[in-house]
Amino acid sequence: MAEAERLVLHQAQVGPMANFVYLIGDPVTRKAAVIDPAWDVDKVIEWAERYGMEIEHILITHYHPDHLGGSMMGMTIEGAARMLERVKAKVYVNKAEAEGARKVAGLSDSDLVKMDAGDTLKLGDLTVTFLHTPGHTPGSQCFLFEGNLISGDTLFVNSCGRVDLPGSDPEAMYFSLNRTLRSLPDTTVVYPGHAYSSESSTTIGAQKRTNMYMRFPTLDDFLDAMGYARR
Repeated sequence: MAEAERLVLHQAQVGPMANFVYLIGDPVTRKAAVIDPAWDVDKVIEWAERYGMEIEHILITHYHPDHLGGSMMGMTIEGAARMLERVKAKVYVNKAEAEGARKVAGLSDSDLVKMDAGDTLKLGDLTVTFLHTPGHTPGSQCFLFEGNLISGDTLFVNSCGRVDLPGSDPEAMYFSLNRTLRSLPDTTVVYPGHAYSSESSTTIGAQKRTNMYMRFPTLDDFLDAMGYARR
């Protein structure tokens, strides 16, 4: 749990796939959002109550069931739909995969808020900016606030999300990493979607130095490393 004058940020690992769930909010108004609340909804709500936060928004980095809820590899994963039974909120997804999110998680159109690149959301005095970062999925999005970035399955510590799944696009991933995210200040703290490293966070500056996927000078070099030929 990190708490400063303008920010509450809580990171917790959940489920058998080493997912990270996040609670972010304004410590003054106690208005909060939960990011990718899959696997154990009751526990996520308990975290919010423990810190005196009221969940008003559910932010989804992408529509895979281990982040949103749904069926995956023979598992039924609870997520956003279950959370809507406990709290009064909306589910914020990128517009590129709103229909997919609805089908995967059993949500209705009225549950969803369709976001675009550069859109913002207010949590009390805290402003969250939505960055569209396709590649892992068509509507992958990251959340930027107060010098922090929740990066989902776009950027991991010294790695990036898979691009060999249905809907993935290695060319889009290159530009998401090497244009959209690389342009952020080096001091931006990155919080990934999975605990795939001994480090639970990193910075954009560190990733520019150590993450091979953010160091290729050209798209062709990136695709070659990924094992793809340019279309």
